[in-house]
Amino acid sequence: MVTSHVLTWAVTDSQGYETSWIELRGTTLQARGRAVATVPAPHWISYELETGEHYVTRELRIRAATTTGSSELRLLHDGHGRWTADGDPLPDVDGALDCDIALSPLTNTMPLLRHGLHLTPGERTFLTAWVSVPDLTVHPSAQTYTHLARTERGGLVRFASGDYRSDVEFDADGLVINYPDLAHRLTGP
Repeated sequence: MVTSHVLTWAVTDSQGYETSWIELRGTTLQARGRAVATVPAPHWISYELETGEHYVTRELRIRAATTTGSSELRLLHDGHGRWTADGDPLPDVDGALDCDIALSPLTNTMPLLRHGLHLTPGERTFLTAWVSVPDLTVHPSAQTYTHLARTERGGLVRFASGDYRSDVEFDADGLVINYPDLAHRLTGP
């Protein structure tokens, strides 16, 4: 079964917007998107994301443009827990299954769907390959997702990383509806 979405979020943390074209097929996700922001400085981001089975990131291609220039990053996961950035090994994120683009509501979807945490009780902690924007540097990030409740449209999940906490509303397909202080959906079901 294939489910397609075109979603736009107002990204309050970056004072911008993100639109993503998303295709969910079985336990894989493909997405391409663009974000424009004014914080921390004016920039735009363009990305293409592909996962393998069980929503494990396979590849993220991301481009950033700022007032001082542009950069690109190709982040690859080998399917066995090892990562490279533009061909260079990233041992700090070995073992991670997911990438996470800073200030993007899209990349919270993969770990959530893998374990159904938007619809069923549970708590999981994951290591992610977190991509800072607009500089496109990759950092390890431990993230915890805790199912709080089912809702009419999907579920409420607490996201935690370090001292940061937010109760995020997801739809039944595991896509962000409202991420307090980060983003809220403007279009889509």
